[in-house]
Amino acid sequence: MPIYSMTGFARAQVRVHDQLTYTLSLKSVNHRFLDLQLRLPGGLDALEMDLRRMLKESLVRGHVELMLSVDRSQQQKAGYNRDLVSTYLGAFQTAREEFGLAGEPDLNAVLRMPAALQSENYSNSDEDLAALAESVKAKIGPLLEDLKGMRAREGESLEAILHASLDRLAEAVQGVSESRPEVEARYQERLTQRLVAATGNEFNRQRLLEEVAVLVDRSDIAEELARMTTHIGHFRELLAAGGEVGKKLDFLLQEMNREANTLLSKTGGVGGKGTRITELGLAMKAEIEKAREQVQNVE
Repeated sequence: MPIYSMTGFARAQVRVHDQLTYTLSLKSVNHRFLDLQLRLPGGLDALEMDLRRMLKESLVRGHVELMLSVDRSQQQKAGYNRDLVSTYLGAFQTAREEFGLAGEPDLNAVLRMPAALQSENYSNSDEDLAALAESVKAKIGPLLEDLKGMRAREGESLEAILHASLDRLAEAVQGVSESRPEVEARYQERLTQRLVAATGNEFNRQRLLEEVAVLVDRSDIAEELARMTTHIGHFRELLAAGGEVGKKLDFLLQEMNREANTLLSKTGGVGGKGTRITELGLAMKAEIEKAREQVQNVE
C-alpha cells in the first residue's frame, strides 16, 4: 500500500444538458485532521451533506476544499416577452382594420423592440437543482479517485525523500559508532587524570578506577545508538506498509530527536573524536528536522 501526501488537486467540467454546465473541483493540503470546506450554490443543502459523508469515507487527513461552480453563461435560454409581442400584434391588426391598410407585421422589427427578447434562466429551478445534485453525486467518486491518485504520486516523492534522509541518518549513526571506543577511552583517561590531580597520592587506585568506570558507563552512548538504529528500521517498515502512517512517523522522529539530544549531552566537551561525534549528532538533528517537515504532509 502506498503512502499518501495530503497535497492534491482534481477538477472536472460536466454538462448536464444544453443549458446547465458546472465545474467541480477538489483541492487538499496538509492538516492535522480532516478539515472539509465546501462551497456550493444555494439550495443544495442535502447535496452538501451527501458530499461531506462521501469525503469522510474516502479521506483521512488534510484540509480539503470542494467547490461547485455553475456556468451561468450556459444556462441562458433565448425567449421573448409574450405579453409585449402579443400587445404589439394586436395593435397592428386593429390599426390595419380601422384604417383599411394592407401589410403584415415584421417579426424582425417586433423583436428589436426594447424588452421584446428575454433570457430564461433555469439555474434555480427545482428540476435543474435536482439534476445538478444527481450529476455531482455521480461525479464525486471518480473525482476523488483522481485526487487520491495525485496524492499517491506525491506520496511516492515524499517516500523517496524520507528514505534518503534515513540513509543519511544511518550513515551518521555508523560514524558515531565507529568513533565511540576511542571517545570512551579518552573520556576515561581524562577523568582519571582529573581525579588523580584532585586527590594527590592519598587514594585507593582500585577504588578510583571503579568510580571512573561507573562514570564512563553513564556517559556510554551505545543505548542511544541502538535505539536510533531501531527507530530507523521501524520507520522504513512503516513506509513499506503504507497507508495512514503520518502521525506514527512524526512520533518516531520525535523519539529520534530525543536520542540525538541525549547523545550530544553525553559526548560534549570530550575533544578529539568527540568533536566529530558532536558534528554527527548535530547532522542527525538537522536531518530529523528535514524529515519532520516532509512528514507533516503525509496522510
